[in-house]
Amino acid sequence: MAMNTAPAPRPPLAAALRGLAVGRIVLGAAAIAAPRTLTAAFRIRATPELTYMTRIFGARAIALGLGYLTAPAAERPRWQRLSLLVDIIDTSHGTAHLARGDVPRPAAIAMVAMTGSYMTVGATRLIRDLH
Repeated sequence: MAMNTAPAPRPPLAAALRGLAVGRIVLGAAAIAAPRTLTAAFRIRATPELTYMTRIFGARAIALGLGYLTAPAAERPRWQRLSLLVDIIDTSHGTAHLARGDVPRPAAIAMVAMTGSYMTVGATRLIRDLH
């Protein structure tokens, strides 16, 4: 009986994916525990609505990070692809805000750089999986 296992990522990429998952958990925990501090770090004025949304973001980030780290090896590609989908959407929306100029430029650049770097690592893994 053959087992269906996912191909193991190359060591540097595997370490990067684990690091991104840990980063999601840390950022998510900060978003939940100290949402005003986190928004201040991006130079965004905190409002009650933004505090609430920041905590929602935090819960999502923790779920994605824990999902990836705790999944059996055969299920990690699914978690990685779900995370990639989120990163593509986040980066696309951030880029649109940057182009429209409706978010302070330094904040938009920082957030697009963050989600874009996650997206780049995830896309690299997906491309390797498809070849």
